[in-house]
Amino acid sequence: MLVLEEIYRSKKNEHSTPFNLRIQCSLSWFKKALILHDDLDLQFITVWVAFNALYTQEQAADQEQYTLRHFLSSMCHKDVDQKIFHILWEKKHSSIRLLLSNPYLYQSFWDWRNQKISEATWRSTFATEQQQLQHILQNHDSVSLLVSLFSRLTTLYQQLSRGGATYNSAINRTQLANAWSILSVLVPSFIQILLENVENIEFNQPFYPVVQVS
Repeated sequence: MLVLEEIYRSKKNEHSTPFNLRIQCSLSWFKKALILHDDLDLQFITVWVAFNALYTQEQAADQEQYTLRHFLSSMCHKDVDQKIFHILWEKKHSSIRLLLSNPYLYQSFWDWRNQKISEATWRSTFATEQQQLQHILQNHDSVSLLVSLFSRLTTLYQQLSRGGATYNSAINRTQLANAWSILSVLVPSFIQILLENVENIEFNQPFYPVVQVS
């Protein structure tokens, strides 16, 4: 973490204001997540904010998935040291597979529970996606794996942020522990890749830029 901060500060004057703001916000939230050792709920929420600071921009709701996929694809393609590949296929592979196979992190399950779709529909789409995941795993498709992973993490975050889970609940401890374990290594890797490729990345103004209040 200290290394990333030093890299950021040493090159700060060479970067655009939107880029600096995104990195600074992400680093600040990630640093906070690291010290919340005894609070898994807040640790996950905080690291999720750190991740969002890196890529979120003002857009229509139906464009959010495209923006996320574009960001994740960009991270993989610019990762010359294969940091992300190592995390996905070696270091955190078992944790990722557990999250991807968990039906309670699959949004269609909750759409069924909320009577938006039938039980047959959610079970069918879940089975189809599990088959697709097997293909992704067999082909070591890092981008598609990340997209599927962050779809699950989004559902987990929404459960917490929208009051759908009890604080410190025993029910979701395993999911949260795995999610934190994965994000705690992915987020700093994303930050490092961005810092190493700033000249090749164009950042829009953050959705909530800094405003000086008199």
